[in-house]
Amino acid sequence: MDPRDTAPDSWELEEDAEAPTAAAELPSAFAALNVNARPFVPNVNAPAFIPSFLQAVEVPPSDGAPDPVASMEVAETAAPVENGGTEADMTTEEETWEQKEEPGGEEEEEEEGGGGGGGGGGGQEDLGSGGTCAEGTARNKDEERMEEEEEEMPMPKVAPAPPDAPKKEHVNVVFIGHVDAGKSTIGGQIMYLTGMVEKRTLEKYEREAKEKNRETWYLSWALDTNQEERDKGKTVEVGRAYFETEKKHFTILDAPGHKSFVPNMIGGASQADMAVLVISARKGEFETGFEKGGQTREHAMLAKTAGVKHLIVLVNKMDDPTVNWSLDRYEECKEKLVPFLKKVGFNPKKDIHFMPCSGLTGANLKDPVLECSWYTGLPFIAHLDSLPNFTRSNDGPIRLPIVDKYKDMGTVILGKLESGCISKAQQLVMMPNRHTVEVLILLSDDVETDDACPGENLKLRLKGIEEEEILPGFILCSPDNLCHSGRTFDAQIVIIEHKSIICPGYNAVLHIHTCIEEVQISALICLVDKKTGEKSKTRPRFVKQDQVCIARLRANGVICLETFKDFPQMGRFTLRDEGKTIAIGKVLKLVPEKD
Repeated sequence: MDPRDTAPDSWELEEDAEAPTAAAELPSAFAALNVNARPFVPNVNAPAFIPSFLQAVEVPPSDGAPDPVASMEVAETAAPVENGGTEADMTTEEETWEQKEEPGGEEEEEEEGGGGGGGGGGGQEDLGSGGTCAEGTARNKDEERMEEEEEEMPMPKVAPAPPDAPKKEHVNVVFIGHVDAGKSTIGGQIMYLTGMVEKRTLEKYEREAKEKNRETWYLSWALDTNQEERDKGKTVEVGRAYFETEKKHFTILDAPGHKSFVPNMIGGASQADMAVLVISARKGEFETGFEKGGQTREHAMLAKTAGVKHLIVLVNKMDDPTVNWSLDRYEECKEKLVPFLKKVGFNPKKDIHFMPCSGLTGANLKDPVLECSWYTGLPFIAHLDSLPNFTRSNDGPIRLPIVDKYKDMGTVILGKLESGCISKAQQLVMMPNRHTVEVLILLSDDVETDDACPGENLKLRLKGIEEEEILPGFILCSPDNLCHSGRTFDAQIVIIEHKSIICPGYNAVLHIHTCIEEVQISALICLVDKKTGEKSKTRPRFVKQDQVCIARLRANGVICLETFKDFPQMGRFTLRDEGKTIAIGKVLKLVPEKD
């Protein structure tokens, strides 16, 4: 690997070492360029031109002797340096370049691709003062070539696995919790610790965050890429990123914590295999998130409804002065959370794992912490890697709920493959509109592949359908086994939070897999006893909070859904109204439409 691709320990050292090198290389590089500016005579033995910032970091002798090939060429042409000056001018130019670099040296390096590139850039600007037309064209060619080289520079984020290597299991992890608990920061820190974000990029974020007086937010910017999210410090869309461990390939889904963006969070949770509930141990913050109206409760319940079976609770901000890795505070948070999570439906012994950490410092995410001697378990990333594999049906019918779509040289859709396997050039059907489509390109976490298995996050470029004809919530199916679609269905509903009573005719917003649709409760069929599961003989006239009932719901438009018994991922749903989750439920029966 090129030594320039690894970030230095200190930027000051890097600048001091780089500047003279770049300056020494400038005369030779541009001398070679000026030779090219003459009428073109092909020189078969000429060495290939390599931009200075891509050359190996070899510091030339201290006397600044130019490299021999360039000096030979200069001698052959016997031309003076055509930069409108002499070698002496070059040294002054070198000083101005260093001065120019001092206030924002790192930014220069960032933009030009390392110190040498920065030097090259400076030289090009000064060239423009008194050059000929031929020089200009040569310079343009050089700039184009440098741009091409720079485009090739970024390191591939995921090294392509050798063809015979076994495919790693894909696991989708959603980060949930109250606003400002530290979800995006932990996500950014994990990406840095696993090598998905370079140190140089993070230092750039840190500088930009400092300028906005938001210096503790810089890690979250790895996932909050939108300008609005960065300005407000709140995640809006579900951020996506991925990292790999020895055994598994993880996709991070960074859900928004703010109550206004709960619909987005539901979409993120519906793609997840497991959830990480981030809570803040800081005095006052945990209480705010956990009280009625806080998002800690709502998110945990929505994750369970979305089908998340395993929950890791990260007690974040343990390094805060009000906590200072205190076992008492950790146990206090744990005692309050466990009864609630049990009520939601998680089994505390099997499904839930608590661990302390600090997202900002990265403590206990990859390596154990000295201050936290009382915690004996594995750090977070190691714990994720040690989890048992998920059972998935490779031979089931193809079901891919669509999360998002956009235009990019055709129609591109995003989604998580719930069951079945998809391969390139396969014919599929888009439900509920029954469009026949063909898969042109298949990307799994931005890496092109020929086939995909359940659990993978996919991008598909489709042929035979326009982007306008697709909506989030549509399902991609195999032609021989289409999913069910309709408007009316019977479901078992648990009323979680509602001030008054709910009667037939009540309207709410239905969230089922990735689909969001308005529904009306058209009839209440019976009440269900919570303890015995017995159904009432008479039809109830209304239901209220904490009751369980079976009701008939009718959606405004045609939606794709399955019964919970046949396909759990597409048979569980949430009902929301006025920004609150009022009920959760599962589809029992699909009612055919009357003609």
